[in-house]
Amino acid sequence: MDLLKFITAGSVDDGKSTLIGRLLYDTNSVLDDQLEAIQRANRKNNDGTLDLAILTDGLKAEREQGITIDVAYKYFQTEKRKFIIADAPGHIQYTRNMVTGASNSDLAIILIDARKGVVEQTRRHSFIVSLLGIPNVLVCVNKMDMVDYDQAVFDKIKTDYERLAQSLRIKQIDYIPVSALKGDNIVTTSINIPWYQGRPLLDFLETVQIDHASDNKQARFPVQWVIRPQTQALHDYRGYAGRVVGGTFEVGDRVVALPSGFSSIVSRIELANNDLNTAPEGASVVIHLADDIDISRGDMLVKQDEQPAVSQRFEAEICWMDTRPLDLNQFYLLQQHGKTAKVKIQDVIYRVNVETLQQSAAAELDLNDIGKIQFKSADPLAFDSYVSNKANGGAILIDLRNNLTVAALMITEPVD
Repeated sequence: MDLLKFITAGSVDDGKSTLIGRLLYDTNSVLDDQLEAIQRANRKNNDGTLDLAILTDGLKAEREQGITIDVAYKYFQTEKRKFIIADAPGHIQYTRNMVTGASNSDLAIILIDARKGVVEQTRRHSFIVSLLGIPNVLVCVNKMDMVDYDQAVFDKIKTDYERLAQSLRIKQIDYIPVSALKGDNIVTTSINIPWYQGRPLLDFLETVQIDHASDNKQARFPVQWVIRPQTQALHDYRGYAGRVVGGTFEVGDRVVALPSGFSSIVSRIELANNDLNTAPEGASVVIHLADDIDISRGDMLVKQDEQPAVSQRFEAEICWMDTRPLDLNQFYLLQQHGKTAKVKIQDVIYRVNVETLQQSAAAELDLNDIGKIQFKSADPLAFDSYVSNKANGGAILIDLRNNLTVAALMITEPVD
């Protein structure tokens, strides 16, 4: 069955958790013991109904404050599709947590409070969505019941958001007026919104077309592990385990190991003790080569005529996720697939003003700041631009002082 991974994002109290709770409840995806638990919690809405937002509030602090702090993942399915939902925090303090949920999503649902319209967090989350290359955005204008289901309110928000979207790299945008609290346009079409002629949310999620194929057909195989048992039965066995993150590999292909540049020919491809002729994108396999060349964890196999950039200096768009500001005098550790390399930030090229989307000079980046920086790595890195291959253009930055992940990187280009 087809799988759709989507994230919900929006400002504080826009109703993200309530929308997900309503979706789960109305599709009979809530287990009996979960229903009993939320009934015992005795958290009620103003009209006396159960507060369905509690279904996604996993942390004690979230239940106490009624806000989302960490990304909550929920799973459900219908007869048409399976779903993984990531409920992202709305508070600006926890925007960094959204990046982890959005990085693997096929669709982003941006919730907008009908009473407030497009606000700063709407712009911030939409910018992150465009930065991470999520191809589809669904704008749900929530709490329509609190504006008497007024079409003029919905139309104004749609106009305002389309103005924002013009400056962002979002391929497809759809709009649905909803009330997560009342269930309007969540699972069934609402009689309270007769002027809306589109589909309800669940129908949209079941039928929206997502292109899972990578735009980059160039073959990429980051080596996660070198398999060398050295047992009596497998004395000469040498295989390279990993996941194909672009293109395909076939037996007989001439490949190059990066960054060393040594070349060989694919002699065998294994998957669960079975031999394959082809390893497509997304397959986790073991590749064997005709020659015993020096390959380690973190190296990358590519086809000889499809090589990526290999450089020690490069630029990347960045979302800073640490309370401690970026430090130009500090060494950091960059992790890309299984490879780690010590890096130094040479320059902050610009910081983005999320309110205006304008770029300006900056000496540092603070928590939740988005900008572009230039790195120098101790070791050469093999990479594609994030736009052309998300899997091979993304990386994280780790603070050597405390081993915390401090930034998400979207590599753009090498620096000569």
